[in-house]
This record gives sequence, C-alpha cells and structure tokens, in this order.
Amino acid sequence: MFRCLVLLALSLVRIVALGADARSCWLRDAVTPADNLIYALCQQGDVLATRDGGANWTPQATGATGLLRGFAFSDANRGFVVGDGGMVRLTEDGAKTWKAVPVNTTENLMAIQMIGGAIWIGGFNGVILHSADAGHTWDRQNSGVTQAIEAMFFLDADHGWSVGWSGTILLTSDGGKTWSQIKTGAASWSLNSVFFRNGNEGWIAGFGGQLLRTGDGGLTWKTVDTGVKGWHTSVRFDSANHGWVTADNQLLLSEDSGDHWRLVPVDPTIFVNRLVPARGSLLVLGPFGIMRQQGNSLDWKKVENPFVRESA
Repeated sequence: MFRCLVLLALSLVRIVALGADARSCWLRDAVTPADNLIYALCQQGDVLATRDGGANWTPQATGATGLLRGFAFSDANRGFVVGDGGMVRLTEDGAKTWKAVPVNTTENLMAIQMIGGAIWIGGFNGVILHSADAGHTWDRQNSGVTQAIEAMFFLDADHGWSVGWSGTILLTSDGGKTWSQIKTGAASWSLNSVFFRNGNEGWIAGFGGQLLRTGDGGLTWKTVDTGVKGWHTSVRFDSANHGWVTADNQLLLSEDSGDHWRLVPVDPTIFVNRLVPARGSLLVLGPFGIMRQQGNSLDWKKVENPFVRESA
C-alpha cells in the first residue's frame, strides 16, 4: 500500500509537468536479450521495444487485463510476462503478439526467472510455479510459506533463492523440488531483491534500510550498513565488480566488494528503483525512465525517454 501511494503521488507530479496524456506507462522491468535490443515493461500492459539502443521505441500491447509485474526473455523473440490474477502471457515474435498461458492459479504473480528451458514464477501466498519444458507445461512447487514472493534469482537450473514479505528467504539446490526457509534476525521487513555473485556470496535488499549479505550460499545472513535507512529496492554487482543498490530514488555504489557504500547522483526525475543486467553492463530504471551504464561503469547515461506518446 505504501509503495502504491508513493507512485500515485509521483505520477500526479509527472502528469502536471508533462501533460495529462503523457503518463501511460510506469516502467516495471527491462531486459536486453540482444545487442541494442531493449524490452521495457509497462506495468499498465504494454511492452516497449527499441532495436537501436533507445533512440526509437515501439509500444506493443500484451492484451493484459491486470497490472504486469515482471518478465523474462530466453532470446530476442521468445519471452513471458507475468502479473495480477495469475496472468502469464507468451510472445514468440519479439513482443509483437502475445497469447495467454494457463498456469492454474489466480494469485498475483510478481517475479519470473529463466535458465535455459527451466522457468520459475513467484507470487502472492507463497506461490512458486515451475516449467521444465520452456513453458509448455507447469507445476506448482511447495514453497512452504504463505508470504508473497517478490524476487527470485537462479545461478543455474538447480541453485536458486527467493525472497519476499516479512523477511521471507528461501533457497533450493534441486531446481525447486524442495525449498528451505532460512530464518534470520537480520531480515525483519519485506525483501525486494536478491542477487548472487557466485554459489557462496549473495545479497538481499529490502524495506527499512535492509541490505543483507551471505558468504555461505544463503544459510546465514548479516546486515550491511549503507547509511541509508529508507527503502533498498534492488541490488546488483556489475562486470567490473562494483556493487550497486537503488535506495530512496538514489544509487549507492561500493568499490570494495560491498564493505562500504557511497551515494552516486542520478537524474531525480526517474525515481530509480530497479537494476537489471544489460549485455555486460547494467540498466537502472524507475517508473519514469531508464539509464544505462557507461565507460568505466561508474557513469550513467539517460536512455531516450521510452514512454508512449511522450516526445524525447
């Protein structure tokens, strides 16, 4: 509820600034399945596509009737979006057309991960759905929890982690056939993002200034102090081993493997809240824009604005 109120307030500010018809897309996620190709997910139901690195964007309707929460592509053509009411939709032609995929749940779906032909989807009420055949058939895995799953991360087809509300942390070493819940006093609020650099070192970001670190594959966690007590919404490390966190519309940077963090100024109109991989670099996005990592990976450049009906 708090997140919705914040986004509503930000949206009203943007509508006043840009015109009443400019706000038709709050960016939720992005993927880069090929060089210069970016798909950006509008939570209201469109996927925006650019094939020239962001100079030009084309909106493609998914046919979704509820809010979209996440998506993933296996290549430039084939991908899935997930969202409210158990909604899963598939494209096989580069986001031009989409079709419904039955998954036998009505829970809101929040996150999706793909490793080859293996796919996992997490959602409300502890739902974890799995497909072993690239999405042709689906089974429900037993998460053992009733809290919503907000984010998932898999290193390979066996080793994965899921995080969610009320400090929920789950791990699997057999592709989700069994999930183990990890209890830790370091996680007391809802968790939004999980990332592992390897099989041992992992990071979790969450509400209430939570940034957690593990060195044993997720069995135990400790708190890392970034100096920001608000909302850590996303965490990633780049190919230059720099750590990045989105927090309260700011970027935090670590150049010493996460021991210390400092603020990096970014465009405040984007309201950054998510880091995603982008063909050897990173994208950072918020409801109102995207930036791409440049040069030595310490600089960021705003991608031409992808919003539907909004001029660059």
